[in-house]
Amino acid sequence: MDRAQRFGIEEEYFITDLSTRRMLAEPSAHVLAACREAIGKGFSYEMFQGQIEVASPVFDSSAEAATYIGRVRRELSQALAGHRLGFICSGAHPLADWQAQRATPQVHFQRLFDEFQIVAQRSVLSGLHVHAEIPVGVDRIAVLNEVLPWLPMLLALSVSSPLWQGRPSGYCSYRQVLCDEWPRMGIPEYLSDEPGFERYLSVLRRSGALASDANIWWGCRPSLSYPTLELRMTDACPRLSDALALAGLFRVMIKHACQMPAPGSHYSVEHHWLLKENRIQARRWGCAGRFVLAPNTEPVSLEEWLVLAQQQFGETARALDEEGVFAQARQMLRNGTSAERQLRAFSAQASSALVSRQAVADLLLEESRDA
Repeated sequence: MDRAQRFGIEEEYFITDLSTRRMLAEPSAHVLAACREAIGKGFSYEMFQGQIEVASPVFDSSAEAATYIGRVRRELSQALAGHRLGFICSGAHPLADWQAQRATPQVHFQRLFDEFQIVAQRSVLSGLHVHAEIPVGVDRIAVLNEVLPWLPMLLALSVSSPLWQGRPSGYCSYRQVLCDEWPRMGIPEYLSDEPGFERYLSVLRRSGALASDANIWWGCRPSLSYPTLELRMTDACPRLSDALALAGLFRVMIKHACQMPAPGSHYSVEHHWLLKENRIQARRWGCAGRFVLAPNTEPVSLEEWLVLAQQQFGETARALDEEGVFAQARQMLRNGTSAERQLRAFSAQASSALVSRQAVADLLLEESRDA
């Protein structure tokens, strides 16, 4: 088996005042300069001034990813500490008021705010994005269709946005609820192959619904800039080990699909319907969801689903030196997701709502820092 399966990771961070635990609305030029210096070439601005992104180089192994992202998190934490600041890596910030945030003054972001208005203004959210390379000659939509049914499992493990506007939302990933306010986000359209994807884009562009240089934001999408499929459904992970496990699982799934003679050939409209329902289960209940994997079958727990995943992808994982991702995923189940930990921290502080929110922020600051 060809061992090559290159990938990259993007993480988004909320810059946070260590005294108030609130997300900064307008970081100073000195703070942003310190962030750029700490992160280096991978630094990027995000939609809001108080949010930044790291876009990794291309990795050949998870060990490389762990070294790079671990270094970024440590050096960013040290740089921000000099300004009495920290950062939170989670799907939503427990003390961020979306109405108080300020848009980043760049043309690209300004276009989003002008076009989507309150939908863009409310999107104070962070995701874990993973790019996995697709070999030349392999149809990316066919590979997409092969891995799509498994993505709610990754979402359920990643959930880290249970609070919104400072109180429990009732969802483990409220970020994914808000994502559905956007067009062309969430579950991809039902497409058969890459030429069909190109026709889809062409129709939208000819109609004026999509600008010539615009992209779509599905939970997993073919990149228009790189020969990759990009996972976007997962919430940002406070714990680096969790982010690496999810990136590893996605990498293994993509590699497995790329080696199949006809990836995606069994993906049907019925599977598409179930995918939508499983995503609903994952964002509402996280690891406690019940998932239907095929028509006319009984629901399974996430633990049972992971067993099936190891049976399906175990050989590929061993070939990529990623076999440990299944043990890490089971450990995530035993320890509880970030959403569960946040809700426990929130409930443990009964003196006031502010103290409860600050307790969650303290938990996330610690987990994000300890890389």
